[in-house]
Amino acid sequence: MTRSLRLVLIPILLLLGNSMTFASDARIVAEVESEIGGVKSATAAHAMAVTANPHATAAALKILKKGGSAVDAAIAAQLVLGLVEPQSSGIGGGAFMLLWDAQQRRVSSWDGREEAPAAVAENHFLDASGKPMDFYDAVIGGHAVGVPGVVAMLWAAHQAHGVLPWAELFTPAITLAKHGFQISPRLYTLLEKSPKLAVNPEIQAYFFNKDGDGFAPKPVGALLKNPAYAQSLKAIAEGGVAEFYRGALAAKIVQAVQRDPNRAGLLSESDMASYAPRIQAPICAPYRQYQVCGAPPPSSGGTTVLGILGILDARQSQKKSFWQHDFIESSRLAFADRNRYVADPVFTPVPTDGLVNTDYLNSRAALLSDQRLASVTAGQPPGAVPVKDGISKAMPSTSHLSIVDAKGNILSMTTSIETAFGSRIMVGGFLLNNQLTDFSFAPKGEAGELIANRIEAGKRPRSSMSPTLVFERGEPLMAIGSPGGARIIDYVAGSLFKVLGLGWDLAPAIASGHIVAMGDFLELEQGQFSEAQVQAISALGHKPKLAAETSGLHGIMRVKGGWYGVADPRREGVAQGF
Repeated sequence: MTRSLRLVLIPILLLLGNSMTFASDARIVAEVESEIGGVKSATAAHAMAVTANPHATAAALKILKKGGSAVDAAIAAQLVLGLVEPQSSGIGGGAFMLLWDAQQRRVSSWDGREEAPAAVAENHFLDASGKPMDFYDAVIGGHAVGVPGVVAMLWAAHQAHGVLPWAELFTPAITLAKHGFQISPRLYTLLEKSPKLAVNPEIQAYFFNKDGDGFAPKPVGALLKNPAYAQSLKAIAEGGVAEFYRGALAAKIVQAVQRDPNRAGLLSESDMASYAPRIQAPICAPYRQYQVCGAPPPSSGGTTVLGILGILDARQSQKKSFWQHDFIESSRLAFADRNRYVADPVFTPVPTDGLVNTDYLNSRAALLSDQRLASVTAGQPPGAVPVKDGISKAMPSTSHLSIVDAKGNILSMTTSIETAFGSRIMVGGFLLNNQLTDFSFAPKGEAGELIANRIEAGKRPRSSMSPTLVFERGEPLMAIGSPGGARIIDYVAGSLFKVLGLGWDLAPAIASGHIVAMGDFLELEQGQFSEAQVQAISALGHKPKLAAETSGLHGIMRVKGGWYGVADPRREGVAQGF
């Protein structure tokens, strides 16, 4: 892999089980489920946008119709998402993006992941006794805030691939913030069920009404106006990225983190000013006649999705068997590798290419049988160095958008503020991330072995975000991704397998039942599997649990005459094109 290029400055959670569940443990749910609707799809000849909210899709479509690029449309959509879907993403968070440049015929990967402040130490998430902190002690407040990266990433992408003026892309979000939007059923559900949410005055005043001695969420349909957000966006529109990272807004962010009454943080103005996105080559690997590309580390999405597909394909070519069983076992093996090896490659050697090496994945597939493996451990991919499995409790609240513009440029972008409503710090009308809790809480194993994903100054935490592009015979075929915490990886890998491996259409692939398999945990989406299917899986030694899933898969696929966009029925997104 090429080294990262440094530029000039340019997603309710539920915790099932005890507080010592980890990021790789599927018991961690990013956002609670809301009402499941029907499949939402659209076909268009020229351009397509699929985002998590109708307002954001409309903003993206407006930009596309004006001749804007996929990057232009993504910027407009992200700014609106930060307003109407504040629990999931926003300018106080980070993102990973894959971009296909139709003219140059090249894929690039854009890393706008948050970064740890320079003042952090390896004991950042250890309590006074030297043990990993309780989750809620760590996740709420300035202590968990990393340097936001999405604004810098989008600015850099606009400098390289933008068509319309930067300031023009802010108009839809500014207008909506001033005039207001109605609270949707999903946002209300998140406000009602998110724990420890109304902890800061700004959040109380904006989202809640006084209710006796406490607070109640404003009702569905209530008009939310956010003049503070409109003012922040106007400043960034006029002052560019420098305003966010070096100007008055940067100072407000730092002050809010350092003075947070819940748990003050270490973010400084110097941390803000020194942030820069990374642009690098994606991680790609063959799957049958396709080439599948994802985001490289510190995202674990690319290597793990490709690992699952590679192991599954090798297994199925060796012996045709019950595919659900093979998917479960392939996911368990790929996650074992992910949990041990993936971290920020600037700080820790990551065997990125080795994790998707065909021979290595074939050797992992050879471990599988017609019965469940009693246990799974990380393998030894080419280029691996000795490290210890990490301990972290990350619960990313996230959003995904897929966009194709009229010139054939394609964008797949996953964007996050970590838990639902992030750190619970609201400044300038937007919420700040708590992405530092994506690091391993413990820096070392019991024998003193270093953990790859330990927190270090200036380091970026491991992510599960999995923006993905698929190519067939060198031509772009699909863009897809999803929110969902560590479950993102199985959501995306499962959908890709159903389309590319089983020949399903995109809509039923996205709407069909999810399988989440990590370590000893196996979950099947409730209401999506028959009793006979559950029994067949159980007969192979598995112990599945049935539960609701919270994917937000948004995909676009090339079809005869144009593009086909699909939005996940589990959330409120829509697909629109022209």
